[in-house]
Amino acid sequence: IGIMDIRTPADARQPEYLARLLAADVVMFSGGNQSRLREMFGETDFLDTLTRRYYAEPDFVIAGTSAGAMAMSHHMIRGGSVPDALLKGAVKMGIGFSLLPTALIDSHFVKRGRFGRLIEAVALYPKLIGIGLGEDTGVLITDGHLVETIGSNLVIILDGHDIAHNNTAAVKKGTTLSIENIRMHVLAKGNVYCITERKFYVSKDAVANAAC
Repeated sequence: IGIMDIRTPADARQPEYLARLLAADVVMFSGGNQSRLREMFGETDFLDTLTRRYYAEPDFVIAGTSAGAMAMSHHMIRGGSVPDALLKGAVKMGIGFSLLPTALIDSHFVKRGRFGRLIEAVALYPKLIGIGLGEDTGVLITDGHLVETIGSNLVIILDGHDIAHNNTAAVKKGTTLSIENIRMHVLAKGNVYCITERKFYVSKDAVANAAC
């Protein structure tokens, strides 16, 4: 186990770090600021190699905590005001690492009251699944679509595929949002959600007997 002390885009381009990435079995991104993570690694051989290994090598693991988890998606939540939750413009979006193009991830979800900003993010991108990570809790994503909850707390799943009325695109910044038929699931340890089928399963054994 070792630490790659990457703080700038120039650091991410150092040959020694690329060599360590090529030799690693697991890479974990720390917390902090998800926009800075994208700024450091975007358009680098490091991110290109990370992406290639992720899709080509089934046993290669990429992990992240807090901002490191949020950066995994393509459309990434980069910030947002909790007091203004459910008002147009409360959530700030950006581009992440694009390792998980089918979902949006938010962290410290319950403790910091981030329901509102994930709801707005899903309303903006209703074909993406919102994943809200509680404290001391994470998800293990396999095959790019099976989301298994691990840890002592809970994970919230928001599904906007069946949204009917949605004023998010039409109203001005600061206007109250109006959204019909957004679906929510609460996952405890061991529960599984299938992104492709948009279904909740009590356990991995239940998934094995299903089409997902």
